[in-house]
Amino acid sequence: MNLIIEPPPVPLETKEGGVVRIAGTRVTLDTVVGAFSDGASAEEIVHQYPSLSLEAVYAVINYYLHNRVSVDAY
Repeated sequence: MNLIIEPPPVPLETKEGGVVRIAGTRVTLDTVVGAFSDGASAEEIVHQYPSLSLEAVYAVINYYLHNRVSVDAY
């Protein structure tokens, strides 16, 4: 049996005014990226923003690390 590897969906959604938020929450992409850039771990970010799941935070950090230039420009 072969392992099928599929990338997980990135839990981001763009809201009115072009604000990007973590899906299903009011927490913005800027907030998570800012906390991560300030040295917070994914676990610390979840502790600060309990509406976020650890899975979502890791997915957003992964997205940021792969798209740093465009996210920083945003």
